Amino acid sequence: MPLNQSDVKHLGGELYRSMLSKSTVPPLTDRVPNITIDDAYNISRHYLDLRLQKNRETVVGKKIGVTSAAVQSMLGVYSPDFGFLTDAMQFSDGDVPIGQLIQPRAEAEIAFRLKKMLRGPGITTGDVLAATDSVMACFEIVDSRIENWKIKIQDTVADNASCGVFVVSDMHVDASDLDLAACKVRVYKNGKFLSEGEGSAVQGSPLASIAWLANTLGELGVALEAGELLLSGSLVPLEPIVPGDVMSMNIEGIGSLNLNFVE
Repeated sequence: MPLNQSDVKHLGGELYRSMLSKSTVPPLTDRVPNITIDDAYNISRHYLDLRLQKNRETVVGKKIGVTSAAVQSMLGVYSPDFGFLTDAMQFSDGDVPIGQLIQPRAEAEIAFRLKKMLRGPGITTGDVLAATDSVMACFEIVDSRIENWKIKIQDTVADNASCGVFVVSDMHVDASDLDLAACKVRVYKNGKFLSEGEGSAVQGSPLASIAWLANTLGELGVALEAGELLLSGSLVPLEPIVPGDVMSMNIEGIGSLNLNFVE
C-alpha cells in the first residue's frame, strides 16, 4: 500500500526541517520498511514544495544522480534517480559557501542547457543533442539529510536526489561537435591530482543520461523545459569536502572550474 498523504507530508517536512537545521535524520528505509520509489518521489515533491513556498525558491532545472558505477558502488545504490534544482542552490565560480550543508561531497559532471523542450517517453540521444543549446563543466556539491549517508535508493530519492549546491562554468560549448562519451575530466583537490573519468562513465554517455531523465519524467507527466539546466551525473567518485578546501577540474573540450569552499 502506498503511504498516505499525511505520512508523505510528515516525512517531506522532516527533510525540509533537517535542511534548515543542518541536522540529519535516520534513514527512511529503516523506519518505513514498505516505502516504495513512488512514495519517495511524493515525499521529495512535498519537500521541494516547502522550499518553493516558504523559502521563495524557484526551479531552474533538474539533476540526475547515481549514474556511474563508481558512485553506485560508493553509495550502495544501483539505480539512477533525479531531483530538482532551485536558484538558491546555484553559485558562481570562485568562493562557494558550504557552511549551510551537512555532509557535502563534490562531484564533477557535464551540465546541459536546453533550447527546446524534451518530453518523454521515446526520447533518444539524438533528440537530446538536437534540443541542447550548450554544455558546461559543472561541480555539484551533493549533500544528504540522511545520517552518515546511510542511504538506499528510496532515501536518496525522497531527499531530492541528495541535492546540495552546484556551480556551472561561464564557458558554454556547442555539443554538436563533441564526442561527449569520450570527454575526459581531471579533478584536483588542494592542488593535488584527485581523480579522472570520461563521459562514458555516465550511462555510457551523458546524452543517454539526459534521455533517461526525459523518459522517466515523461511517465510522470513532467517535461524538461527549454532554458533549464540539467546535471547529467558524476564522472568521478564523490569527494568529501570542508570549508578551506579548493577543488578544480578541466573537462577536455568543455571547460574548467576552480572553487574555494568557505563557510
